Amino acid sequence: MCGMSQPSQNRSPRPPARPDASMSLLTHVMDNSLDEGYAEAAARREAAGAAGLPRTLKAKLALAAGLVLAAAIVTLGAAETRLSAPVLAKERQELIHRVERADRKADVLEKDVDTLREDVAARQRAALKQHGGDQAELVALLSGATEVHGPGIKLVVDDAKGSSAEGGGPRENTGFSDTGRLRDRDMQRIVNGLWQSGAEAVSINGQRLTSLSAIRAAGDAILVDNRPLVPPYEVLAVGDKGKLGPAFQDSADGQYLHVLQENYGIRYSLSAEDEVRLPAASSLTVRTATAAEPKAAEPKKGAS
Repeated sequence: MCGMSQPSQNRSPRPPARPDASMSLLTHVMDNSLDEGYAEAAARREAAGAAGLPRTLKAKLALAAGLVLAAAIVTLGAAETRLSAPVLAKERQELIHRVERADRKADVLEKDVDTLREDVAARQRAALKQHGGDQAELVALLSGATEVHGPGIKLVVDDAKGSSAEGGGPRENTGFSDTGRLRDRDMQRIVNGLWQSGAEAVSINGQRLTSLSAIRAAGDAILVDNRPLVPPYEVLAVGDKGKLGPAFQDSADGQYLHVLQENYGIRYSLSAEDEVRLPAASSLTVRTATAAEPKAAEPKKGAS
């Protein structure tokens, strides 16, 4: 038919379409299953592995280096120990020598003390004989059996002003009511403080104290050897007048008396005396002790 146009014989034929042309996204996923970022990272790791050392080899090298360092430290410590051992031994030996020298010096001093003690005893005996006395006289002086005099101190203690006669008992009792009165326990501490401070003889209101004396209370009165005392209490003590007073004030019992003054109004005065005179004890009875017979001199070893 002449009215219809014929297709051109020069047109090139089209390639046949792929069967999965309609599934282009799925095809792309199948052909490129690994993301490009992961692929690049893997490539970098391969390049680094090829250029550097394997990880296991690096770990072994690090361990070997640590062991070498530890061995070096141990070796250095052992060397220092060997070097310091002679020094320590020398110091130890020197310390031993110092201790031995100190022991020998102590032995010499102990012998000197024994020699001086014997010399003092001999001088005391010579002094007693020079004054026509003997050991018995010294015992009589110290025991209170005879009158004594010499330098010392005078301590006058009195009750507080306006003190009453009520509320007795020791101050340690919970039921004690302060009356400003001096107690027997207070006087005991005062006397003991004087003895400890160096007093050689003590009397209270003319009553000589001995090793058998007792200070007690009867109501509000203070008794010395069962004899009542009336305040003010005059305490005389023979001793070094320059040292006895300060030593007593610094002692615990002297501080106790000061507390009585501050807290309870007890009054006292202390003075050094060039001469104090103490009477002999009124009664000195020994019930148990007896004089020991002198021992016979033992024969020396090796004597025929």
